[in-house]
Amino acid sequence: MARCAGTTRDGGQCTTIVKPPNEYCYQHDPARAGERKRNASRAGKSSGGRGVRELKKRISEVIDEVLDDSLDRGRAAVAIQGFNALKGVLELERKVKETDELEARIEELEQRQEGAKGGRRWEA
Repeated sequence: MARCAGTTRDGGQCTTIVKPPNEYCYQHDPARAGERKRNASRAGKSSGGRGVRELKKRISEVIDEVLDDSLDRGRAAVAIQGFNALKGVLELERKVKETDELEARIEELEQRQEGAKGGRRWEA
């Protein structure tokens, strides 16, 4: 099987294996640049705040229940530990999404730059 004909950010060849007749992987295929841009745009508009709002609501409920003595403090402490774990996962998801979006934007800029270089003609 062949490797992608695309170039990585550091100037090396992409290491992704592609099946013939494809020459490029999804990330480097010029024909899919528009699709990648649309996907990145949709990801940026998604409502990732929903998980944060839900977590905030549930933490507030636990606090209220502890304050009105309807929830044992030990159980509340364990619940808060679980919420802290969820918070970490939400933060990780945000970082992964942000990284994916930045990679897509950088790749688009690189492709534009390569296209601009390829279209120039120098006269002596």
